Amino acid sequence: MIQISKLCLTTSSLIAAQRHVGLTAVRFIDQSWRAGKGLPENPNAFGPLTNLPDYTYLDGRTTPLGSNQKKRLTKQQEIAAKIVELSSELDFAKQRHERLKMQAQAEKQRIMQNKLKPKGHLLLKKK
Repeated sequence: MIQISKLCLTTSSLIAAQRHVGLTAVRFIDQSWRAGKGLPENPNAFGPLTNLPDYTYLDGRTTPLGSNQKKRLTKQQEIAAKIVELSSELDFAKQRHERLKMQAQAEKQRIMQNKLKPKGHLLLKKK
């Protein structure tokens, strides 16, 4: 009887000690194939199942947006606003750089004109 209880205890401790590693299904998607076809990494990120409404009314009324559609739209609006803001900042930086370059060139030209003047007999020959 003692041997049976020892055997049960040892087998239960071995079973509890085994561990398994789980991998998600995302890792098994062939990412290079999807990238080669121009598809997104996540197949559920874009498409008719995520972008279109779940149902439509037969009389043509608009369907209310789902909660995830609302989140996606607000996120896209925020991204669009950020793009517009950064684009205007980039345009401003380009214009400022051109303006500074023109000012530096004008300053250099002004210095050259003030610096190199004919003197002495060269001044008399010119008149």
